[in-house]
Amino acid sequence: MFDSVLIANRGEIARRIIRTARRMGIKSIAVYSDADAGLPYVAEADEAVHLGPSAPAQSYLDSALLLGAARKAGAAAVHPGYGFLAENAGFARAVTEAGLLWIGPSPEAIEQMGDKIRARNLMAAAGIPVAPGTADPVADADAAVAAAERIGYPVMVKAAAGGGGIGMSAAYDADGLRKAFDTARTRAERFFGSPEILLERYLARARHVEVQILGLADGRVLALGERDCSVQRRHQKVAEETPSPGVSAETRAAMLAAAVRAGEAVGYQGAGTVECLLDVDTGSFVFLEMNTRLQVEHPVTELVTGIDLVEQQFLIACGEPVSFDASVPVLPSGHAIELRVYAEDPKRFLPSPGAITAWEEPSGPGVRVDSGYAADTTVTPFYDPLLAKLCAHGATRDEAIARLRTAVDGFVVSGPKTNLPFHAELLGNAEFVSGDYDTGLVGRMRQP
Repeated sequence: MFDSVLIANRGEIARRIIRTARRMGIKSIAVYSDADAGLPYVAEADEAVHLGPSAPAQSYLDSALLLGAARKAGAAAVHPGYGFLAENAGFARAVTEAGLLWIGPSPEAIEQMGDKIRARNLMAAAGIPVAPGTADPVADADAAVAAAERIGYPVMVKAAAGGGGIGMSAAYDADGLRKAFDTARTRAERFFGSPEILLERYLARARHVEVQILGLADGRVLALGERDCSVQRRHQKVAEETPSPGVSAETRAAMLAAAVRAGEAVGYQGAGTVECLLDVDTGSFVFLEMNTRLQVEHPVTELVTGIDLVEQQFLIACGEPVSFDASVPVLPSGHAIELRVYAEDPKRFLPSPGAITAWEEPSGPGVRVDSGYAADTTVTPFYDPLLAKLCAHGATRDEAIARLRTAVDGFVVSGPKTNLPFHAELLGNAEFVSGDYDTGLVGRMRQP
């Protein structure tokens, strides 16, 4: 086992990784920008290295700065967290070429799954269901219209190199597709440096369900259950739960088996997630994408399995066996739900940066809070406004919801606006409480 790890990230995920490193006796090395100097993770790390200005391009997205910080601190390994350079194959290669241990899958696996077109084709070849769509980048708007006539409307327009819902929109006819195509291409070029676009059949009533996989050092791939991520705004998740209340036992078994095949198809090692869309009307599912990193919502899987996923990442990267019995299927115990607490307007979901004047986290049976802020810290406009992840675990889904209601009421954040009022609304929404919901839930909640 390595003796020190540089965490190439910030906020709540940096604190999360620090906790496991401390428990395992591994020295944690944080990095921080000007804007983040006062955040809790910087003080909690065993060592912290200043990167530079607040802008991500001059700090957390600068691989040379990160590697310089690793050399300065004498780090033996690098954990990228999620976001920033976590799924950047070039950074993964640079880490290993610098003689450091990369806590993640191989650069080759990152590349294969990072391009949605390439990933889609690879999964189809492995026998994993994919939605009707394009097998090559769509050249222009005319080609998009021709492809849509073959696929059938509505279609989803996607940036091939995209993520986080950026560059995605649905089109219901040729005129709408031409507009969506031009917008998506512009955004894809701006945000991802690639103008490549693909089309897929759009499922109007779908659940977003993902499977947590672990690729072991011995080559096996395990599935650790699924998470339902259908509560979304702007194609971005705001609440997740496991097990999914919308997945039958038969579909669950098929989905987990498909996720294992997906991991095997790329020789996957470490923690990853195979994301699927589940057709609410037919019960069938299709491959959506694979995230080659630790997910934001990994705590709910940890709560129902008792498995520390960061610990497994460390062990697998070192070629060691995982800390649980990998010879038997991992079965969930109870139900867990995560709410992403953002500094944003709870009605329109627009970011709301500002100074935090009061911060009180809830506690109690089954409650877990992974937070990145505290009182007297500031949410800046430079980064995603995620404040914390509020999770609850219960013997049943009803118990998890009840515990979350109490926790939401007890979570005090003063200063910037937060979406805690939205979460209180969600937990009282009849559709959500029933478990019979889809990705259109938030839109219906916000209809005038």
